[in-house]
Amino acid sequence: MSFLAALLITIAARNPTPPKVGQQPPAFALLDQNRRRVSLAEAAGTKVVLVFYRGYW
Repeated sequence: MSFLAALLITIAARNPTPPKVGQQPPAFALLDQNRRRVSLAEAAGTKVVLVFYRGYW
């Protein structure tokens, strides 16, 4: 989860303006709960929802 946060912070730091509706997102890949690499390109043509779960620890 910290990898995801670090990646998103890095992407946000390079692009200070928010994305516009319909704009293509940057290419990125993350690790899922089974440590399998999942890229945004794999979900091309589908709807994607990113959920940021902070937890209670």
